Amino acid sequence: MKPSDRPTAEGILFTDQYQLTMAQLYFRTGLHERPAQFDHFFRSYPDYGLHQAGFCVNAGLEWLLDWMQEAHFREEDIAFLRGQTGATGERLFGDDFLQWLRTSGDFRAITMRAVPEGRVVHPNVPLTVVRGPLALAQILETPLLNHLNYQTLIATKAARIRESGQGQLLMEFGLRRAQGKGANAGARAALIGGADFSSNAGISHVLGYPPKGTHAHSMIQAFMVLGEGELGAFRAYADVYPDDCLLLVDTIDTLQSGVPNAITVFEELRRKGHKPVGIRLDSGDLAYLGIQAARMLNQAGFSDTRIVLSNQLDELVIWQIITQIQEEAPRYGIDADHLIGRLVYGVGTRLITSEGHSALDGVYKLVAVQDQGEWVPAFKVSEARSKVPNPADKGVWRLYDRRDKAVADLLSLADEDPREMDRVVLHHPTEHTKYQTLKREEISEIEPLLVDVLSEGRVLYDAPSIHKMRQRREADLERLYPGVRRIMNPHIYHVSLTERLWNLKEELIHTAREGRLS
Repeated sequence: MKPSDRPTAEGILFTDQYQLTMAQLYFRTGLHERPAQFDHFFRSYPDYGLHQAGFCVNAGLEWLLDWMQEAHFREEDIAFLRGQTGATGERLFGDDFLQWLRTSGDFRAITMRAVPEGRVVHPNVPLTVVRGPLALAQILETPLLNHLNYQTLIATKAARIRESGQGQLLMEFGLRRAQGKGANAGARAALIGGADFSSNAGISHVLGYPPKGTHAHSMIQAFMVLGEGELGAFRAYADVYPDDCLLLVDTIDTLQSGVPNAITVFEELRRKGHKPVGIRLDSGDLAYLGIQAARMLNQAGFSDTRIVLSNQLDELVIWQIITQIQEEAPRYGIDADHLIGRLVYGVGTRLITSEGHSALDGVYKLVAVQDQGEWVPAFKVSEARSKVPNPADKGVWRLYDRRDKAVADLLSLADEDPREMDRVVLHHPTEHTKYQTLKREEISEIEPLLVDVLSEGRVLYDAPSIHKMRQRREADLERLYPGVRRIMNPHIYHVSLTERLWNLKEELIHTAREGRLS
């Protein structure tokens, strides 16, 4: 891509064509500036095949808002649209519509509420609520979903990997396997979701985190070709990085060559007053090799050096590695808990691509339109009741029980405040026979989740640091019941409707079906 093309490809035309054609239709029918509201939410947790998520971690909001502040229809964009033609060769976009885009084609009229980044979130809960002129709110759909769906997907994967690894150091290694520049968004999301560091040098510096990494097999191969061997390569690396020496030990033979040579170099470093960092295992039976490497390092007096594991790791593989270590380590005189505590996980492909579930099914649905000064609920009937969106402007609340654990997210109509209710009725979103009533004394806290982030184009969101987002994620996970956090077959977390919202939804479904049959 030429540098001059980048503003066109990544600016306000970073949207789907049908958003632009709908915007012109709204313009032709006089609806383009009519206030409308859209909800962004996802329908289901990622399902990786053998294991499923029981929660997600919200991410991407700051980058979306940054994009919105810059995005507008430039003269170059207008010229591009002016040159588009339809099936008959006639121009697709009229001059009057293009003039409106020239003068009003930005997001200064958009107001937005959202769940902050780093929060644990669940299906069918509005994560982002957009209000503004119908045509511009429509154009925003595609870039909003692009910014928010992917980062939420990767933050979720990172959080699950961290949970599986029992909170041990986690490094994101996915830059080489990511989809183009999406690697930057993925690395940021991974840091929010649970990675401590990334190998991605550029985005790490931008975000204020030192990039981390070791070295490649190619370095050792080069020294072998030149007659210096693996030991010579290790010594050269240690000479250049004596206080950051972490050696990849599986180029030739992990236990017969790599670890013994690493120990030789570590002993030389120790005599010079330096403390080696550790070794990295990148192939083979990582659990067994980790145990044997730990045994050899312990015997040489390096019981606190790190052991980095990499190569096709994800939450399920890490869980299996830890289980194997717990079973096998005692047979070799190794304290399993101590070994697990010194492990570091370098996770690449399966994190940055969210292998097994490569896209979050986040959607953006019209829920209300203003008519004669009143907000009228917008509605869509689907054959599958699970795909019928919840209408109208809503509040989003999280309920905690007397053990201070989150038990449900509750959607209400905008003028309802469950904190003022003596009892809260929780309706299942689709099953009319499933509901629960909680007395106010059974609830320790009712927390509103949506915050104001944009007011007519003016940013209100004070974006927290990555560190603060991590703290928020950890606090939310701590308040989830263990069953919801399970790596496999997690317990269902309840997302419910208030009685009034349930009744409104049922009334709209009934009206829509009667109209279809009449």
